[in-house]
Amino acid sequence: MIARVRAGDREAYAELVRVHADVAHRTAVLLGAGADAEDVVQNSFVKAYRALGGFREGSAFRPWLLRIVANEARNAARASRRLRSAVERNAALEALPPPDQDPETLAVTRERHAALLAAVGALSEPHRLVVTCRYLLDLDEEETAAVLGWPRGTVKSRLHRALARLRTGLAEPVPAAWNGGLR
Repeated sequence: MIARVRAGDREAYAELVRVHADVAHRTAVLLGAGADAEDVVQNSFVKAYRALGGFREGSAFRPWLLRIVANEARNAARASRRLRSAVERNAALEALPPPDQDPETLAVTRERHAALLAAVGALSEPHRLVVTCRYLLDLDEEETAAVLGWPRGTVKSRLHRALARLRTGLAEPVPAAWNGGLR
């Protein structure tokens, strides 16, 4: 598809946009763009289109695009000096509860979810970024490294430190899926 775009096929690029728009938007919101997320995504797709000539053949498009989105989101957050609100984070991550879940369990689950998101939001920027990419966007280590422009070892070490800070900062344990083998 990249070859078709490079050859001038606008419909091929429109298809790339359709395939990656949702994850690009989630990435922008989770990395701090907040209300500017749609602008960040649009700017990112324009920049990606203009930079497509430098895209390495055989590389994965998604991490390359998400790195552009991540940079644009950081720029937007710095320019606007606004922190994303808990409402935006919850809206981006809100999952529908199972229909058979009782209200008390649902309330406790939402409280824990809000506390976890608040704790992630309180991390330093590098730690917040690595946790967001790895666990909230469900990227693997290699994709996280590509999106953030860091070596894989840096991703591992910052993730380890971020999870340790989350564990000490939360009364509840970090979700088991986030432990990454750490105890």
